[in-house]
Amino acid sequence: MRDIIEAVFIDRDGTIGGDCSITYPGEFKLYPFTDQEIKLLKSLNINVFAFTNQPGISRGESTTYEFEKAYICPNTNEERCSCRKPSSEMLIKASNEYDIDLTKCVVIGDRWSDMLAGAGVGTKNILVMTGAGNESLCKYRNKWADIEPNYIAKNVLDAVL
Repeated sequence: MRDIIEAVFIDRDGTIGGDCSITYPGEFKLYPFTDQEIKLLKSLNINVFAFTNQPGISRGESTTYEFEKAYICPNTNEERCSCRKPSSEMLIKASNEYDIDLTKCVVIGDRWSDMLAGAGVGTKNILVMTGAGNESLCKYRNKWADIEPNYIAKNVLDAVL
C-alpha cells in the first residue's frame, strides 16, 4: 500500500475476526493481529471503515446500534435491497460523507461480494484467506471471474503490511 491511500474499507466477519458465519457483537472476537493492523493504518493517517452485510438486523437478531462506526447493510439477500454487497452503495455513501476518492482506496475482505463491491467503484481489492477466503477463491470464483484481486493475503495484517 505504498501509493497514496485515502481510506481502507475492511469487511468484518471472517476478515478482522470471527469466522465464515455472521457473529453478533457480544460473541464476536477479533483476530489477535487486528488491533495492530488498525493502529498501523491510523498511524499513517489512513481512514479505516468497516463495511458489512448484517442480515440478522432485519431478522431482529441484532440492531444497527450494536455496530457503531460501520457501514452496514441490515437486509437479508431475499430483501433485494440496493445496499447489500456486492453492491458498491456502502462505499459510495462513505465517499460522499467523507469526500473520499474511491480510486485511492482499498477494500480488504474474505468474500467474493467484497471484491465485487470494490471493483464496482475502482478500489484496489485484497482478498484475505481467513474466513471464507478459500471458498471465494475456489468454490465461488465464477461469481467474480472477471475480476482479479490486487493481492491475496494470508490475513488482514499481511494485507496491510
